Amino acid sequence: MATIREGHRPALIVVDVQVGVVDGAWEAPRVVANVARAVERARTAGVPVIWVQHADEDELPKGSPQWQWVPELTPLPGEPLIGKQFNSAFEQTTLERELEGLGATQLVLAGAATNWCIRATAYGALERGYDLTLISDAHTTATMRFDDGTTVEAADIVKELNLAMTWLTYPGRKNSAVLVEDVDFAASGERLS
Repeated sequence: MATIREGHRPALIVVDVQVGVVDGAWEAPRVVANVARAVERARTAGVPVIWVQHADEDELPKGSPQWQWVPELTPLPGEPLIGKQFNSAFEQTTLERELEGLGATQLVLAGAATNWCIRATAYGALERGYDLTLISDAHTTATMRFDDGTTVEAADIVKELNLAMTWLTYPGRKNSAVLVEDVDFAASGERLS
């Protein structure tokens, strides 16, 4: 059973908005602009922004051009940078320690790729007792094409996770999916919607 996090202190987590991850992703320019808007709004409200960056030897070697953040996003000095090797931003990283140090109990999530790292991080947050707000218009992925000819469109993957985040229930936790303009970062004393 998860420990329920007491309080209503938000943190924005930006996951894998890297050149090689968003290249070819569904509506990437719009989504990246929405992630940038979320970062701007969080900073204005004094909400911590945590940057999670994936690395692997095959597709995203650390330090390579595809591993870099997209040019529209730049972490500020002092904002936590978390390196990861697995889909969930919680697995074998310092993310949970950073969140505990900040006193964060409500996580606002944006980034890529929806069906892998965003989904795994969202479920990981809920399973660890955090409230979660997925920014419904600030995550993306690529269309999936299977060997048997089946295709799952990226827009449908995004839509499905947004729906899941509105229907899932966990005891003592709140989760939702809302548009970037509807995230109320200023409501630090209340649960985010």
